[in-house]
Amino acid sequence: MTSESQQPSPDESTVTRGVVPDKPALEGLEAKWGKVWEDEQLYAFSASQVDSREAVFSIDTPPPTVSGHLHPGHVFSYTHTDLVARYQRMRGKKVFYPMGWDDNGLPTERRVQNFYGVRCDPTLPYDPDFEPPAKPDPKHQISISRRNFVELCVKLTRVDERTFQDLWRSVGLSVDWNQLYSTISPESQRIAQLAFLRNLARGEAYLQDAPTLWDVTFQTAVAQAELEARDYPGSYHRLDFHRTDGSGDVAIETTRPELLAACCALIAHPDDERYQHLFGTTVTTPLYGVEIPVLAHPAAEMDKGAGIAMCCTFGDLTDVTWWRELQLPTRTIIGRDGRLLAETPDWVVNKEAYAAIAGKTVFTARKLVVEALQASGEMEGDPQPTQRKANFYEKGDKPLEIIGTRQWYITNGGRDQDLREALLERGNELAWVPEHMRYRYQNWVEGLNGDWLVSRQRFFGVPFPVWYPLDAEGQPDYEHPLTPAEDQLPVDPASQAPEGYQESQRGVAGGFAADPDVMDTWATSSLSPQIVTGWERDADLFAKTFPMDFAPEAHDIIRTWVFSRIVRAHLENHVLPWKRAAISGFVTDPDRKKMSKSKGNTVVPTEIIDQFGADAVRWRAAMARPGMDSPFDKAQMKVGRRLAMKILNASKFVLGFGEGGELTDVTEPVDLAMLSQLHEVIAEATAAFEEFNYTAALEAAEQFFWTFCDDYLELVKERAYDSEGDDAAGATSARTALRLALDVMLRLFAPFLPFVTEEVWSWWQAGSVHTTMWPLPEELPSAGDTDLMVDVSAALVELRGVKSTHKVPMRTPILAATITAPASVINHLKQAEDDLRNVSKTTGEMTFAVADGDDAGLSVEATLGEPPARKK
Repeated sequence: MTSESQQPSPDESTVTRGVVPDKPALEGLEAKWGKVWEDEQLYAFSASQVDSREAVFSIDTPPPTVSGHLHPGHVFSYTHTDLVARYQRMRGKKVFYPMGWDDNGLPTERRVQNFYGVRCDPTLPYDPDFEPPAKPDPKHQISISRRNFVELCVKLTRVDERTFQDLWRSVGLSVDWNQLYSTISPESQRIAQLAFLRNLARGEAYLQDAPTLWDVTFQTAVAQAELEARDYPGSYHRLDFHRTDGSGDVAIETTRPELLAACCALIAHPDDERYQHLFGTTVTTPLYGVEIPVLAHPAAEMDKGAGIAMCCTFGDLTDVTWWRELQLPTRTIIGRDGRLLAETPDWVVNKEAYAAIAGKTVFTARKLVVEALQASGEMEGDPQPTQRKANFYEKGDKPLEIIGTRQWYITNGGRDQDLREALLERGNELAWVPEHMRYRYQNWVEGLNGDWLVSRQRFFGVPFPVWYPLDAEGQPDYEHPLTPAEDQLPVDPASQAPEGYQESQRGVAGGFAADPDVMDTWATSSLSPQIVTGWERDADLFAKTFPMDFAPEAHDIIRTWVFSRIVRAHLENHVLPWKRAAISGFVTDPDRKKMSKSKGNTVVPTEIIDQFGADAVRWRAAMARPGMDSPFDKAQMKVGRRLAMKILNASKFVLGFGEGGELTDVTEPVDLAMLSQLHEVIAEATAAFEEFNYTAALEAAEQFFWTFCDDYLELVKERAYDSEGDDAAGATSARTALRLALDVMLRLFAPFLPFVTEEVWSWWQAGSVHTTMWPLPEELPSAGDTDLMVDVSAALVELRGVKSTHKVPMRTPILAATITAPASVINHLKQAEDDLRNVSKTTGEMTFAVADGDDAGLSVEATLGEPPARKK
């Protein structure tokens, strides 16, 4: 690549059509054609210019999290979508291809905190003159109001969005940037609140006090779809519970002795003979002296530990199941801050034992409880180290706790078998690329154990459009929430009063209180089809784009984004949100480890684009098959760059022969054979794209192209030049075939290499290659003998091989040659004898000998002349 100073800027780039440059180059093509496409609004979509839904191909593009870090995986997956969009556009569809930014969520809040050195304190008043510190200190953050904090979030995401947009433009995404949206925009908030209110009205959204997975670092609830099971070091502790009838002790093993004060039962399997005599009896807990029952439940594991376990509210999700199904009391001792409750619970008998751990962190409490148990003699032996699986929030670094909180839920089949079956059937209706990804969806739905928790204890997000009336004691009446009318949306209950109330009544007995939470980011992203297609905003756009045609995503978000959008569309629109889901694999490092900034194995996408060019990067992306993980190596980009450069140079060579004629002027058997091969390639590439197998489409086109350049182009170039010689008709045949092939190949490559194909197209064709029609097989003849070109290529390999064996230049003349091959092959070679003579520099006799047997191979014997003199 040339240096940055040599590359034209967008303002300097000019487009001269109809002229083949003296020295074609890849440098500067992204800036040049990106500006042209934007100026001409080449990819813009207008519903008013579309006659029917059938004329549209509608894409639900994933809105990337703009506070995240870019790596080649982003480029690959979004390029895959663009390949499909460009193909569908060339097939005559009006492509609706919007882009959005997912800019609300925990990652944005954390980035704002660190970037500006601030933290949100909702109790503080808004400061309209606030300016962030000139020298932020992430370790000593200053407190600001919620509104000030949200303003900083919006400000920073605008910077991040520009970075993403610049990347997508440089890589050549044919997005309609007029359709840009963000998940925190007023319109997205309106749609999210509107859909929620309708869920609430139909009973699909509900508020409930329930055990909640809680991240103590982020101080927020976490949904099942956001869980990540990780290995976590721990220790087994063998504790003695005392039978209340005085007949002895019952030993259990636990990795969480700090939860002993929350224990409400011992549980064993009903078929476990060791404990059947204990069912229906009671024991008292060590240290705390609380009497609890011994119960049976089939979820107890007979072969784990002692086979009997303590149920605490709550140590893990199994505890939640036992608590719910056995109707056990709630004895929560861990608060939202991850510390044990400061006040001693009423049920604890030995108050002094609990006082020793009150207000402590879980880690400290565990240490103190173990020491107390050892001192009391109620723990057998020393703790035994072990590795256990613990649930983490996917963005967190501490195991999740389960605490009792009031949260908003949306039904998703986790507790409703009929809804579960309906959502499974939606998965069966959906077309999947690749097909086996359907089973990941099914496994997720079948494994749901609760409804979708959609509330989050954060600040930057879509607020729930809900207030609560306060009774005479100032307590919220959660049973009778106050909601706005649909035409009042979006609303911010934290700064707006509900209908019939004044702001002065906020937080006052007899007044109102706003719901303090915001929606999970997936609760907004799950409505991306409705947001982009104009649901409840633009009836014409909605009718022509929804349900959408295509939803691309990575396989790790089948459980989140794929499923949540299906849930929302099923509940609201009673249909699938789109017809087909295409799943990309991960881009890994060369050791097949997933790329991440924390592992230090990422590559900055702009660096590889600057080094190799966007077309080279797109080529590598297209070689990553649908649904398959793909190891990344920079060296692979060189192959894509070589292809792009070859397209430039081969095209210049072809166009340099001069004008051709009509299809009927292609008369030479070799020319007809080449075009018939290309006829088959069109059919193969088209069939692959129709199955959304872009990799197979590229492979078919590229394999033909290299054979075309290495064999056919070299074979016929002498004849193509000889327009004034004895064989003018042969020259016209060659030039016509060459130009026809170039026209088709540029269109076959256009979805993959948009910049170089547009550049070459402009040398000799009007308009844009990206708005021309995808090639059809019937454009080219099918009557040519495709085996002829196969045999001629084989002969070329042997003729070149003779010179390679003797280590002489390819320009070295052949004084005499004998080609031995089966009779059918000899027949083909004789039809191309003149071209073979020219390309091999055979000046003497070329003899053809029929080999014995149909299985005989092709061989060449030749007498070589003197190598040409070296140029001085």
